[in-house]
Amino acid sequence: MPIKHSALGDTMTRIQLQSLAASVTLALLGAGGPAMAQDSDTAALEARVAELEATLKKLVDEKKAGSASAPAPAAKPAPAPAPSSSGTTYKFGGYAKFDGMFSDYSDATPASSAVIRQFYLPSQTPVGDGSASGDATADFQGRETRLNFTAATTTAGGDKVSAFVEMDFFTHADGNELVSNSYSPRLRHAIVKYNNWTLGQTWSTFQDVSVLPENLDFVGPAESTTFVRQAMIRYTNGNLELAAENPESFVLGTASTATGHDTIPDLIARYTFKLDGGSYIRLAGLVRFLNIDEPGGVEADENAFGISASAKFMVGEKNDVRAMLTYGDGVGRYVGLGLVRDGAVDALGTGIDTIKTTSGFVSYRHHWNESWRSNITYGMNSIDLPASAGNQTKSASSFHLNVIHTLLPKLDVGAEIMFAERELENGVDGDFTRILLSAKYAF
Repeated sequence: MPIKHSALGDTMTRIQLQSLAASVTLALLGAGGPAMAQDSDTAALEARVAELEATLKKLVDEKKAGSASAPAPAAKPAPAPAPSSSGTTYKFGGYAKFDGMFSDYSDATPASSAVIRQFYLPSQTPVGDGSASGDATADFQGRETRLNFTAATTTAGGDKVSAFVEMDFFTHADGNELVSNSYSPRLRHAIVKYNNWTLGQTWSTFQDVSVLPENLDFVGPAESTTFVRQAMIRYTNGNLELAAENPESFVLGTASTATGHDTIPDLIARYTFKLDGGSYIRLAGLVRFLNIDEPGGVEADENAFGISASAKFMVGEKNDVRAMLTYGDGVGRYVGLGLVRDGAVDALGTGIDTIKTTSGFVSYRHHWNESWRSNITYGMNSIDLPASAGNQTKSASSFHLNVIHTLLPKLDVGAEIMFAERELENGVDGDFTRILLSAKYAF
């Protein structure tokens, strides 16, 4: 059996010491003569030395035999080829949200299926002389709850590719409040990003999402903000963004709203000026080519444009002021969630009279301490209607004030009061007041 190196070394050392001691003893005995030792003692010592030398030789022979028969160590495997990428990461996110809304309308109470009963949709603010006003309504819902999924890969060459998909439950037709309150998922975002390119459905480049006020209502000052999600091709180079986005003309026809038969995508450019401390100013420009083919035979096209400026200014380390101002001629689809059309078919039925709109909001967010904060927001939209548009919305505005408490990390509860009003071209108006109670847990 092979002997381990350490055990053999210890054994050989002991034998050598014993041999040396025996040799010294023999030398002393020989030097001392008959007076110091007897011949028999000398013979015994010589026999002991011979026995030790034989044991040493045996151990050395066994060591050599063991080394020869031991298997050679296994060769190290060749290194695996470098992977083509650093791996793909996956992430689930979203939040669950409860909204309790108590609304009091100055005129006829909207039906429970109306969108304005789910969130503030300015085009549905009831108008009238006040004679049709009813009792306040209570609406509880969880439709704003949303889910998203992200997959991202960075290749060994440094290329970055990712996909993002998000949905919520703000559908309007397939649920009821009798038994289940069931609502189908609704696609919000579905994009692929490859280095500087974005392809798919997401927020319009004409919209600045990061400047939206922190309101408990789904959109907040909806009448005054740009708000569009649609498919696009967008290229980003530093602070500059260029995009071609899905076109859709939103024109009031002689009999009904006409859908566009658009040929040229909406073209958008946006640039961000970054300031100190996290503040910034963002400018966006939009060019459109309206095109309609009305069922009654009207075919018309018209150019349209819009500009938008948004900004966020930090006040101290945490507080901030957010603002947006948008002007457009024929860009109603991008502002106010359908509050205003892009235009109207002219009196002759041969062209499009574009509609001008000026809108904006300002919002201040204040942190009272680490867990309490408030937001105060005012928004407005003023519309310049041509005679061909008839009696449409002329103006709309809203005011919002809330307080939000971070009860636990990622768990917010809050209360908000809002007041909104709308006026038509003929002077008829209406308003409503709403109190919201919300709880949201993000993950």
